[in-house]
Amino acid sequence: MFKSGFITVVGRPNVGKSTLINHLMGAKLSIVSNKPQTTRKNLNAIYTDEEAQIIFVDTPGIHKAQNKLGEYMVHVARESLNQVDLVIFITTATAGGIHPGDAKIMEELKGLKTPVFLLVNKIDEFDQDKVAKTLEAYAKEVDFKEIIPISALKGKNTENILDLVKQHMPEGPMYYPEDMVADVHLRFMAAETIREKALKLLQQEIPHGIAVEITSMKEKENGNWDIEADIICEKDSHKGIIIGKGGQTLKKIGTWAREDMEVYLEGKVNLKTFVKVRKEWRDNDTLLKELGYKE
Repeated sequence: MFKSGFITVVGRPNVGKSTLINHLMGAKLSIVSNKPQTTRKNLNAIYTDEEAQIIFVDTPGIHKAQNKLGEYMVHVARESLNQVDLVIFITTATAGGIHPGDAKIMEELKGLKTPVFLLVNKIDEFDQDKVAKTLEAYAKEVDFKEIIPISALKGKNTENILDLVKQHMPEGPMYYPEDMVADVHLRFMAAETIREKALKLLQQEIPHGIAVEITSMKEKENGNWDIEADIICEKDSHKGIIIGKGGQTLKKIGTWAREDMEVYLEGKVNLKTFVKVRKEWRDNDTLLKELGYKE
C-alpha cells in the first residue's frame, strides 16, 4: 500500500522550519537564515521512497504583519493549514507558559480536524528543565498526535519523524515523479539563493526590504548557465551597503550564490547581479505581483 500526502510546517519566524525540511530531505531546498521571516512563499519539498511520497509545504511564518508583503505571508501560512493531511508545528523552549508569538498559532490549531505534531526545536540551546516545562505547557493546550523535542540543525531526535509522518498519511498516488525533490521553478530557486546569501552577508545592516528578481536565465548547449539578477532594496543608502566598498559585498554575494547554483543546476554558472532601488516596494501591489508575491 503506497501512501502520499501533504504536510504544512508552521511556527513563528526563525524557529527552524526550513532547517527541519532541509534536514529531512537531505538537500538544501529552502532558504535558511538567522533572520526572521526569510521564507516568503510556499515551497513544496518532495520526499519519496518505496513506501510513500511526502510533500512538505514550507510556509512563511505566522506573525504580526507590518506591510502588504507581511499580510500576504500570513495569509499563505494560514490557508495552508486547511489544505493538508498533517500539520507540523515547530516552536522552541520558553521560560514558562506559551510563547507570546505562538498564542495565535495555537488558536488556529485548536480548531483543526487535521492531525498536528509538536516539535520543540533547538533543544541543545536550552536546559532540559525548560524543555520539559515547554512540552508540558503546550500539551495542555492542543491535542497533539506526537510531541518530539529535537535539534533540526544537529539532527537530534529526528530519525523517526518520517516514519511517524507516514503513519498519518492516507493511501494515495505518487503525485510527482520519484526523482523530483521540489516543485518550484528554477528561477525561484535562483532568486532565493541570491537572497539567502545577501541576508547572511548583510546581517543586521539592512532590514527585510530585499527582494531578488531574475531578469534573465538561459541554459547554453553545453549545460552551463547565464543568469542576470536584480537585488531590489528600498533606500539609496541600502544600495551602497549591498554593493560594499569597491563592490566587494556584491561580489561575495554573487560568488556564494553561484557556488550553490552550480550544484542544483549541474553546470557552470555565469552570474551577473545588479542593485536597484524601489522605494517602499513591500507596500506596492504592482511590484509585489511582478516579484511573484501576489496572484
